[in-house]
Amino acid sequence: MFRSLATAASGMEAQQTKLDVTANNIANVSTNGFKKERAEFADLMYQTLRPAGAPTGAGTSTPTGTEVGLGTRLVATTRELGQGELHQTGNPLDLAIEGHGFLPVTLPDGTTGYTRNGALQLNAEGRLVTTEGFPVGDVTVPPEAQAISISATGQVSATIPGQAQPADLGTIQIATFANPAGLAAAGGTMFKETVASGSAVLGSPGEGGAGTMRQSMLEVSNVNVVQEMIDLISGQRAYEVNSRVVKAADEMLGQTAQLR
Repeated sequence: MFRSLATAASGMEAQQTKLDVTANNIANVSTNGFKKERAEFADLMYQTLRPAGAPTGAGTSTPTGTEVGLGTRLVATTRELGQGELHQTGNPLDLAIEGHGFLPVTLPDGTTGYTRNGALQLNAEGRLVTTEGFPVGDVTVPPEAQAISISATGQVSATIPGQAQPADLGTIQIATFANPAGLAAAGGTMFKETVASGSAVLGSPGEGGAGTMRQSMLEVSNVNVVQEMIDLISGQRAYEVNSRVVKAADEMLGQTAQLR
C-alpha cells in the first residue's frame, strides 16, 4: 500500500516539472531566438515479486514474471532546435540565421557564448554587439559609414562618403556543433559549449552545413502556444489522476486501520 503512495508521488513530481518547463516555454513565446524545451521521463526500477521462468510445479514454469513498477523520474529536458519563423524588421543591423548554427558572442569573462538572437546594435566604438553589449565577431563600423549591408554569407560592407565602392568591414562567422542539443543554456538566449555538444566549428555562413544570414530579419521563438496549452492541460489532468491515487491509497489504509 505504501508503495502506491510513493509511486503516485513520483508521478506528481514529474508533472510539476513538466508544468515548470511548459511555463518557461510560454513565458518566452516572444523571446527572439528562444528554443523550446521538452521534459522527458523514464520509469524507475521494478520490484520483482516472481521472476519469469520460476517453477510452478513439476516440470512447469511461469511464462511471465510478476513485477511492480515504482514510479517515474525526470531524465532530461530536451531543447528543440527547430527553425523559428523569420520576421522582417527593417533594421539593417538585425540578423537571422536561416538554417543551422549560432552567432559566437564574446562574454565579459572572455569566454564565448552562442546565440540565435540576432538583434544587434553598434556600441560607442562602432562594434557590433548584442542588446546586452556583448561583441559579435570583429566587425567595426566607421562612424561615417552609411547603408550597412550584410550578405547571406556574412560579409559586412558599408558605403563611405568619398569612396566609389562599398568598404569591406569584415565577416560574421557562424558556429556549428556536432550535438547542438548538448549546449548548456546560460540565460539571455545564450548557450555555452559543453563536453556533450562538442567543440564549436567556426565557418562562413552557407558553408559546412551552416545556415545563411538574413539581414533586417529576426528569428522569433519556436514555441507553439497551442501545443503548449495542450501540454498544460494534459499535465494538469495527469497530476490530478496521480493525486486521486494518493487519496485512494490513503482511504484503503484508513479502512485497514479500522479493522477489528
